[in-house]
Amino acid sequence: MKIKKVVIPMAGLGTRFLPLSKVLPKEFFPLGTKPVIQYVIDSAINAGIEEIIFVVSPKKKDIFKNYILKYFREEKALLKLLKKRKKVAAIKALKEIPKIKCKYVIQKKPLGDGDAILKAEKLVGKEPFLVLFGDDLSWGKEQFPTQLIKAFKVIKKPLVCLYKMPKNKLSAYGVPKVKKSKNGLYEIEDLIEKPKKNLPSNFALVGNYVMTPEIFKYLKKIKPQNGEIILANALKEMVKEGKKVFGFCVKGKWLECGDKEKWTKSFIFLSKTKK
Repeated sequence: MKIKKVVIPMAGLGTRFLPLSKVLPKEFFPLGTKPVIQYVIDSAINAGIEEIIFVVSPKKKDIFKNYILKYFREEKALLKLLKKRKKVAAIKALKEIPKIKCKYVIQKKPLGDGDAILKAEKLVGKEPFLVLFGDDLSWGKEQFPTQLIKAFKVIKKPLVCLYKMPKNKLSAYGVPKVKKSKNGLYEIEDLIEKPKKNLPSNFALVGNYVMTPEIFKYLKKIKPQNGEIILANALKEMVKEGKKVFGFCVKGKWLECGDKEKWTKSFIFLSKTKK
């Protein structure tokens, strides 16, 4: 049950990054020496992913063509010029950009993360798949996607990414109610969005998932919440119907990029961190 595909939703408007996001897609904001999107794709490739499925808005269709495809395409003429000028560091930086096999699908309206994933159903097919959001990256010996895929091979059930945090910070995150299993795995009993009291655990949900194709059925059947189809609600419905959903407590550092302050902190961390 090898996981070959990753779905990367990137149809958001980037409103938390205005005015910067008026002229530069937030996926291309720099983190250290690379843009955010390269960290996302590097982590997917390191986890064994072979095909990338981007979910984009109609507006970002042009961004996909003019930014994504251009960035990840090998520029032979530029490399030839750099070799002629003996720009060793620049050549090394360009060769670190991975070559990718990718497709895209359009999410016509911003109807939530679950709707974005649902749009990729035909391209995903009948296989389990990875879901990565550009707001949530990782740093460490093994990145979060690699850890999740290893755990999935053991349980072969939908898997969410759990990160242990101080309880006084959890009110800003989705928090699961869990029942401990073993080897870092926890059975999910409920998912609560931004709880203000009676915290069900000391885990925050990270935007990294391994999903089975069954999730599409639940994304289609749940009712929209505030006009959006929410992935967490589909997972809650699965649990309610007796389906097993697990969480895996990952190791390493969570690099958040969901707003200007978090992105700035992650940028500073990576700028000071040696490879």
